Amino acid sequence: MYQWRKFEFFEEKSAGRGGGGGSAAAVPAEIAGRVTCCSGGRGRVAVGCDDGTVGLLDRGFRLSYGFQAYASSVLFLQQLKQRNVLVTVGDDDQSSSQASAICLKVFDLDKVQEEGSSTTTPFCVQILRIFTDQFPQAKITSFMVLEEAPPILMIAIGLDNGFIYCIKGDIARERITRFKLQVEAASDGSTSLPITGLGFRVEGQAHQLFSVTPGSVTLFSLHIQPPRRQTLDQIGCQTNAVAMSDRMDLIIGRPEAVYFYEVDGRGPCWAFDGEKKFVGWFRGYLLCIIEDQRTHKSTLNVYDLKNRLIAHSMPVGDVSHLVCEWGYIILIMSDKKILCIGEKDMESKLDMLFKKNLYTVAINLVQSQQADPASTAEVLRKYGDHLYGKQEYDEAMSQYIHTIGHLEPSYVIQKFLDAKRIYNLTNYLEKLHDRGLASKDHTTLLLNCYTKLKDVEKLNHFIKDEDGVGEIKFDVETAIRVCRAAGYHEHAMFVAKKAGRHELYLKILLEDLGRYDEALQYISGLEANQAGLTVKEYGKILVEHRPAETVEILLRLCTDVGDPTSRRGSNSMHLLMIPSPMDFVNIFVHSPQYLMGFLENYIKTVTDSPAQTEIHNTLLELYISNDLSFPSISQENEYENHYIKEIKGKETANVYRSGIKEKTGLGKEDPKVAKNIVDRRRKGLALLKSAWTSEMEDPLYDVDLALILCNTNAFKDGLLFLYEKLKLYKEVISCYKQAHDHQGLIACCKKLGDSSQGGDPSLWGDLLKYFGDLGEDCSKEVKEVLTYIEKEDVVPPIVVLQTLSKNPCLTLSVVKDYIARKLEQESKLIEDDRKSIDKYQAETELMKREIQDLKTNAKVFQLSKCSACTFTLDLPAVHFLCMHSFHLRCLGDNEKECPECAPEYRSVMEAKQKLEQNARDHDLFFRQLRGSKDGFSVIADYFSKGIVSKTTLPPENGR
Repeated sequence: MYQWRKFEFFEEKSAGRGGGGGSAAAVPAEIAGRVTCCSGGRGRVAVGCDDGTVGLLDRGFRLSYGFQAYASSVLFLQQLKQRNVLVTVGDDDQSSSQASAICLKVFDLDKVQEEGSSTTTPFCVQILRIFTDQFPQAKITSFMVLEEAPPILMIAIGLDNGFIYCIKGDIARERITRFKLQVEAASDGSTSLPITGLGFRVEGQAHQLFSVTPGSVTLFSLHIQPPRRQTLDQIGCQTNAVAMSDRMDLIIGRPEAVYFYEVDGRGPCWAFDGEKKFVGWFRGYLLCIIEDQRTHKSTLNVYDLKNRLIAHSMPVGDVSHLVCEWGYIILIMSDKKILCIGEKDMESKLDMLFKKNLYTVAINLVQSQQADPASTAEVLRKYGDHLYGKQEYDEAMSQYIHTIGHLEPSYVIQKFLDAKRIYNLTNYLEKLHDRGLASKDHTTLLLNCYTKLKDVEKLNHFIKDEDGVGEIKFDVETAIRVCRAAGYHEHAMFVAKKAGRHELYLKILLEDLGRYDEALQYISGLEANQAGLTVKEYGKILVEHRPAETVEILLRLCTDVGDPTSRRGSNSMHLLMIPSPMDFVNIFVHSPQYLMGFLENYIKTVTDSPAQTEIHNTLLELYISNDLSFPSISQENEYENHYIKEIKGKETANVYRSGIKEKTGLGKEDPKVAKNIVDRRRKGLALLKSAWTSEMEDPLYDVDLALILCNTNAFKDGLLFLYEKLKLYKEVISCYKQAHDHQGLIACCKKLGDSSQGGDPSLWGDLLKYFGDLGEDCSKEVKEVLTYIEKEDVVPPIVVLQTLSKNPCLTLSVVKDYIARKLEQESKLIEDDRKSIDKYQAETELMKREIQDLKTNAKVFQLSKCSACTFTLDLPAVHFLCMHSFHLRCLGDNEKECPECAPEYRSVMEAKQKLEQNARDHDLFFRQLRGSKDGFSVIADYFSKGIVSKTTLPPENGR
């Protein structure tokens, strides 16, 4: 042990009184007796004297107060840590010789009794006699108190006969239990040795007691009943050479060494020569006051056992007591002087070591004393700088590595940027990544180091030999970028795959390596959402090189073929979670034919897609366009809706006609292209019809967009279908007119002009006007049209003649038969009307004469019988102008109305009221007018019934 370095990490502290620290401290003069025991705790030092007094000293070793605890002397005392309680053992000199004078007292220092003006005495909560009949009296050699859960105390009292008296319980309430322990007798059969030291050890619920005699070390397990005894060693020590470490190990000092004991026996042994007068433990340091056998002088040594150094060594006088309080080591001398020793601060100790270049000692010191990491890193940095200055680069780097996390990495990196030190720099950067503290620049630098060194093995270890648990310890994008730039594509792919950066993995496969099949296989193994994102980003490249396989993957993504049961259901939320085909349209920008196939297969599988309108729009554009190119109109967010409204009549026909010319010319130039157009348009017409059946209220595509496509590309069949579905019959007729398709015109009018089927009869008039303005011979068609017009009577004959007269190529023979039949019909109708007029005039004249007769001539009633009861009339009787007569009694209460004629009269009045009501119902009038083939007849009927001829003037000013 003589080789241990000695340092002055401690220094003597002056405990000045009132600020004067020049003179040495001493026990206050107010304490007159000899100090027999002392104890630290709760910011004060308690001292007991042989005159029975106890004094409490403050931080400046001034007497706070003292009191008379015993009549004779204080033998032992101990201040508790958890409560402000003082436990003492002393001699109360009793006049009676029957009882022992040794007793235990418990003082509550928080409760003070005033005794006069100069004396303060704490409250004594309990006094216990230590010796009783069951516990015979002996000399007390040691004393120890253990605080369990308050207010429970465990008190151990060691005697000179080898016994230990234990008192456990609530001392204040005297709820205690007593028991005694005995150490093993000496092997030579001599009398038992005195107990020289005690120490409690607590581990959870296990309570153990160390007991030391000059010849043995014993452990008692108090948590076992009865307590179990275990002899740990057959050597011991003298009084005051016993202490407990902060790890609750027993320490004993013997002349040859200092021994540590654990529960299972002897532990470490430190061979410090000399008689150990006192042994103590202070903040991880071992305290020993050793007496030189030759000079009989004592020395205080403070040992740092972890770092194997002597932290302080100084000669001391005759020490009577050793106690630790306020962070100081306090020595009370026999002459009552006090020596106070304190530890220097860490900065002072490190400065001392740095001046001596003892960096390893400094490092061990800060680590052993659990200094903060920043302080430790600063010591390591200084040591590293010291080694770097000595050009010991490897050793310097090993120190810098320990500073990772506290020292800025750039401080170290800039020292090792020289190419000769690239190995050290690589090592530092590797450790930086292992700690997860590397930035993107650090990753770039490390990978560049590997590539410059061409150290593939380390590169593999850095990238590939990760355990796969937790996050990658470097920046993924940086690693991939550097590896790609250096040509290490496999390493870059490994990093991307492990980090789940699918887009970077595919970028390397496609852009650097051109392994398209492998890329497709990788995408197939991804989850649906990840696969969708990667296809969106790299789909153009895949479609360009592997179009069929890419379409197959897209169909699996968008149709969810892996789970067919979910597709057959109508779970709208599930459909929304599946990618939409419209999300991938842009990747087919250079391959519209594969886009067409993709969408065709999709709509065959999925019939309830949320994006079905957009899908049908795109397909229509692909089908109808003259040149198969990427859809542009259907991909626009907005377009002019009013455009459709302007494309009417001649404008529409002109567009259509010009498109026909383009189509014809294209077909002559390239038959294959023309055939492709025909096939696509056949599919387009089928899609138009299947996506807007008669059962559907709205189509599955945008009608305005479809009309634009058909007009722009002169797709006649599509236009005719859409116009017919939209009930734009005149636009349908216009298409046939411009194409000079006379038979188609007539067939169209037969289909769309039938009012019984919801058609528009006015189409026949437009058709007739077309033939009248045609300027060429169309006699056959006109005769066919006239036949239908005559049958349905949709156009008046005069209009027919006026319209057809405009065509100079038509002769009278075309309309001769039609006019003859019409004139015959009209003549017959005129004759019928004349007969009706004559009849109504005769009836009207007869009615006028009857009215005049009633007004001017007397009416003779000749009935002799009652019209109701058929009995002979007698007075009183009632005669009506309708020539009916009744008994008054037969009429009852109704004397003003003929019972026989009243029903007929009421029916006439109801009809009149109904006609007047109809005159106010204008909607009914116009409905009848629109629904009639001859509107004039409806108006004439209203006039004939007098409905519209009456004019009711409002009264003027009440007149």
